[in-house]
Amino acid sequence: MSKAIVVDGVGKQFRVGHAQGASMLREVLMNLVRAPLSRGSGEDAQSIWALQAVSFAVEPGEVVGIIGRNGAGKSTLLKVISRITRPTTGSVRVRGRVASLLEVGTGFHEELTGRENVYLSGCILGMPKKRIDAKLDEIVSFAEVSRFIDTPMKHYSSGMRLRLGFAVAAHLESDILLVDEVLAVGDGEFQRKCLAAMSGLQDTGRTVLFVSHNLTAVENLCSRAVWIEGGQLREDGPPAQVIERYMGTFASVTGSERGLDDVPGRRGSGDIRFTQIEFLSADGSGTSSIRCGEPVVMRLHFKAVREVVAPIFGIDIHTTLGTLVAQVHTYNDDFTIPRLPAHSGFVDVRIESLNLMPGQYLLSLYAANYGHVYHDVLEHCTSIDVQPSLHYGLMRGMKNPVVALACQWSLGDASSTRQVAGGGSYS
Repeated sequence: MSKAIVVDGVGKQFRVGHAQGASMLREVLMNLVRAPLSRGSGEDAQSIWALQAVSFAVEPGEVVGIIGRNGAGKSTLLKVISRITRPTTGSVRVRGRVASLLEVGTGFHEELTGRENVYLSGCILGMPKKRIDAKLDEIVSFAEVSRFIDTPMKHYSSGMRLRLGFAVAAHLESDILLVDEVLAVGDGEFQRKCLAAMSGLQDTGRTVLFVSHNLTAVENLCSRAVWIEGGQLREDGPPAQVIERYMGTFASVTGSERGLDDVPGRRGSGDIRFTQIEFLSADGSGTSSIRCGEPVVMRLHFKAVREVVAPIFGIDIHTTLGTLVAQVHTYNDDFTIPRLPAHSGFVDVRIESLNLMPGQYLLSLYAANYGHVYHDVLEHCTSIDVQPSLHYGLMRGMKNPVVALACQWSLGDASSTRQVAGGGSYS
C-alpha cells in the first residue's frame, strides 16, 4: 500500500529581517513596496533553518503525534506538509485529501457566514454538495454555533472560530487531518470533546498528524510519536518510549538553589524574568530533600524590569511522562499583587502537605497577567525528587500511582451501627 505521507530530506530556511520568496500576488506587490525602503541598509542577511533534513513516512490510517519544545519546528513541518509553505530543500508527497487546523479560523473567509464557510471547505476537499448537506447538522452541533451559523465569520469570537474550524476538519471527508496545538486555546470541556473526536478517528482509517504539548493525549491517542528538536528529527517510535526520552532531556539538577538565567526556550514579554528557584523546609531553611507528605516552600526569585499591574505567578507540576499533576498559582489562591514595581524580589508558595508519591517530577514556571498575557514561561525548567516517608503509611502494594491520600479506615458491624475498629494507618 502506498504511503499516505512521505517527508524526504525536508529543510526550511527563513531569512531574518528580509522578505521571503513570494508565492502569492499580494506578497509580490508587498515586496516591491518594501524593496526601495530596504536599499542601502547595510544589514547582512541572516538565515535560520527551521527544519533540517527531516525524513519520515506515515502509513494510511496511522495517528502520529509530533512533540518537541517551542520553536523546534513542529508547526513549520505541518505547514510544509499542508503546502502552506514550500520546503527549501527536500520534498513532501501526500496521497489523499488534506484537512488542516493549524491556526484559529484557518481557511475561513471573513465575509462569508459560518454555513457558507462549511460549504467552501467541503468544496475545496472535493466533496459534492449532497455529502456536505448530510454532514452540516453534525458539524453545527459539535461546534455549538447553531445560533450564529448564518452570521458572517468576522463577527465570531476566537472560541467560536476554533470550534467550527475543528468541527469542519474532523467531520468532512478528508483522508489526512493535520492538527496543531491550536486545541490548547479552547476550554477544558471543548478540549475533551476534541480529543474524544480524535480518538474516534482511529476507527475511520484516516491519517492524523497531531502536534501537541499535551503528552498524555499523544500517548493515549497516537500509535507513534515523532520528536523534533532544533529543526531535526531526534527520534521516531512508540509514544511512551519517545516521550520518556524527550522528557529526560529537561533539567534534572539537584540541591536547594537552582539558577534560571540560562534556561533555553523561555518565552514571554520579559517584563518579569525568573532568576532562581529555592526549595525550603517549613522553618525557612534550605533543603535538598523533599519528602512525600511533608511541607515544602518553593521560593521563586524574579527581576521585574518595569512596573507590572496585578501579576500572576504560577507553578505546574508534571510527571516525567508529561502528565499534568497539579497547578498552583496566585490567582487561584486569591493572593493579589496590586502592583509589582521594577525591582528584584521573590514570591513564596508554601505547600502544607506535598501529597505526591515518591519519584521525579518536572516543574514549569510562569509569570503572567489575566487573559493569557505572559511575561516569562519556563517549561520543565527544573525537577524535584520526592523521597519516601511514613506520612502515608508503608506504601505497600502500590501500582505506580501519582497522588498519595491520607486515609483512616474503620470496620463496621452490619447488624448494628457500631464501628468495630479505627485503623490508624494511611494508604
